[in-house]
Amino acid sequence: MFDDREKIALFIDGANLYATAKSLGVDIDYRRLLKEFGAKGYLLRASYYTAMLEDQEYSSIRPLIDWLAYNGYRVVTKPAKEYVDQAGRRKVRGNMDIDLAVDAMETAEHVDHLVLFSGDGDFRPLVEAIQRKGRKVSVASTVSMVADELRRQADNFIDLATLVARIGRDPAERAARLADRAERPPIPESQGGHGE
Repeated sequence: MFDDREKIALFIDGANLYATAKSLGVDIDYRRLLKEFGAKGYLLRASYYTAMLEDQEYSSIRPLIDWLAYNGYRVVTKPAKEYVDQAGRRKVRGNMDIDLAVDAMETAEHVDHLVLFSGDGDFRPLVEAIQRKGRKVSVASTVSMVADELRRQADNFIDLATLVARIGRDPAERAARLADRAERPPIPESQGGHGE
């Protein structure tokens, strides 16, 4: 499936990978994910795409985005749009498909193998276009989350359920981190904290 001489690029549909990880009951350890795919060839780039609500003072995804940006990922964000549906429910929409597709097409000129972390069937034409350029495309998702047409188009399908032990965060590590946060006193604003 992978050749250790290949130049590899990862394209991560953040919302889709989050939903996939949630369905598996796992937190992705993004450092381990880089290590896993870096061992398969020359990892040229790992890009993470997500939409964010900008008007919120704090977003639950902000710490992840900051960590990724400082630890080897190219992070692409854009503002999410907020609207109210016909039933009066507040909804958020932020589609990064075009951004990911344009970047993948440009990067295809410089790599041998692209790995798309998404199960979204809308990416099938992108995979086909990259393959016409003579590049391999693997799709990473789960059997229950991947669109059949995307899985059929890909050169390889990587079932993330088989990688949980290698790219998932150790549950004990997360529990220890949460306990550590609970024990730390809040930092007063006058000392550089943001208040708690």
